[in-house]
Amino acid sequence: MGTPGFAAVILRHLLEWDGCEVIAAYTQPDRPCGRGQQCRPPEVKLLAMEHGVTVYQPLNFKTEEAVAELRSLRPDVLVVAAYGLILPQSVLDIPRLGPVNVHASLLPRLRGAAPIQRAVMAGDAVTGVTIMRMEASLDTGPMLLQKAMGIDINDTAGDLHDQLADLGGRLLLTALGKLADGTAVAIPQDHDRATYAAKLTKADGLIDWNRPAAQVHAHIRGVTPWPGAYCTIQREGQKELRVSLAPGRIGPLRSDAPEYEGAAPGTPGTIVGLVDEQLAIACADRLYLVDSIRPADRKPMDARAFLCGYLNACECDGGLAVCV
Repeated sequence: MGTPGFAAVILRHLLEWDGCEVIAAYTQPDRPCGRGQQCRPPEVKLLAMEHGVTVYQPLNFKTEEAVAELRSLRPDVLVVAAYGLILPQSVLDIPRLGPVNVHASLLPRLRGAAPIQRAVMAGDAVTGVTIMRMEASLDTGPMLLQKAMGIDINDTAGDLHDQLADLGGRLLLTALGKLADGTAVAIPQDHDRATYAAKLTKADGLIDWNRPAAQVHAHIRGVTPWPGAYCTIQREGQKELRVSLAPGRIGPLRSDAPEYEGAAPGTPGTIVGLVDEQLAIACADRLYLVDSIRPADRKPMDARAFLCGYLNACECDGGLAVCV
């Protein structure tokens, strides 16, 4: 049971494993997406069909018909990964060996919809995968296996997504083997240590330049590739310009930056010029250096091209504009 790319990776691990037979794949209904609003099948559906696995796409499990259809399959195990639907107790009671979930965090930290993104945004140095028995409440079930993985200073949420999906698939097979031979041990979570990873919205992409540069860097990485980091640039005598920023790097202290020589330090959000051919933007403590900027409805461009084309400052030395 799963829907997006993360779940498809888990399904691929199951399909390639000799220890089980995948008898069905459950995924959310096809939904319109993109500017053309054409229906695009979920990635789990595409992979399942490629391998001849029967696909079910109930809107939910609020009807007895949907529950009875699943019960008729007589599954030994339900494997759930990024399904996106709440499973009632009537569904969780169906599998002989129980329902298990692949969750991309070290539970009880970061229960919820966006554990990968929220871990990066929080500046965590470590994340991981937990295989747990499912309960009716959100990500509260006892843990069967858990494995940690480091987060590099430049890892984006997209980078970690792929790594954690593969780790989750491999760890799941170990857990299923233990369930099959009766050696699985379920460890209760410490609910007092639980934190929540709320689903991301487009508004989460807005950058707060009043924070330290390390926090800005973590935030931009956490919202890459979706919803993407952005800010609005106020230019004197011109309308505001919304720009999207790719992850950059933490630069020098504001007071140490050569672009500030002879100029006021400026407030956080001030674009001060170029440092090593990267766009330098003031944060609370340091400059943040970006080499790829994408103005609204335009292609990405490098820092110098952006300064020349949008700020009319090919030879700039400070105090150009302010990001808000």
